[in-house]
Formats: sequence, structure tokens, C-alpha cells
Amino acid sequence: QVQVVESGGGLVQPGGSLRLSCATSGIIFSINRMAWYRQAPGQEREWVAMITSGGSRSYVDSVKGRFTISGDLAKNTVYLQMDSLKSEDTAVYYCNVLSLGRNDWGRGTQVTVSS
Repeated sequence: QVQVVESGGGLVQPGGSLRLSCATSGIIFSINRMAWYRQAPGQEREWVAMITSGGSRSYVDSVKGRFTISGDLAKNTVYLQMDSLKSEDTAVYYCNVLSLGRNDWGRGTQVTVSS
């Protein structure tokens, strides 16, 4: 059974930083990419960033220059360094793992940006 677990969320002031982590357990074959999504209250879940098995990284425009995704897909881990946080970054952040025959989600970690 595959589990995806996020950690690192919390309360931070505007302009602050947080680092989210995602790790998986169980047997996963051939991860194609790992990604972060977020969902704010009353809004649909949106894609934030992803990293592929080839090392390519991409971001939604609203976080470019502020967020950095990194990780080791061979070790089934991914991180999201979030700097210069804004109130509009407040959301539950989810880790998503796309692999051979599977599309797995974590339960999310809450990020709240508030003074």
C-alpha cells in the first residue's frame, strides 16, 4: 500500500518562509513526476509546482521566483521551499506522485500566512 505524507506546514507571517516535505512509503515503480498542489478555502485545487524524473521543474506564475521545488525521485522525496510568503498563499498543500500505473495523493498540510 502506498502512502504519501506531507509535513512542514504551519503559521508564518507575511514575508516569511516555510519548507514543505513529502515522502512516500510502500512500493512505487518508476515515478514520472512529483508535484505540489494547493487548495484555499472555497477555491478549487490548483497546481503549484512539479519536478520530473528528468529533473525539469516548473511553477505556476503566481509563485515563480518565490517557491523552489527540489527532491530526489529515486528516493521518493520532494520538497517545496516557500519564501516571501503572501496571505494569498494560505491553503492546504498537497503532494501528488505520478508513477507507472498510479496517481497518489497525500492528505495535505496546512499553510497559513497571517500577521
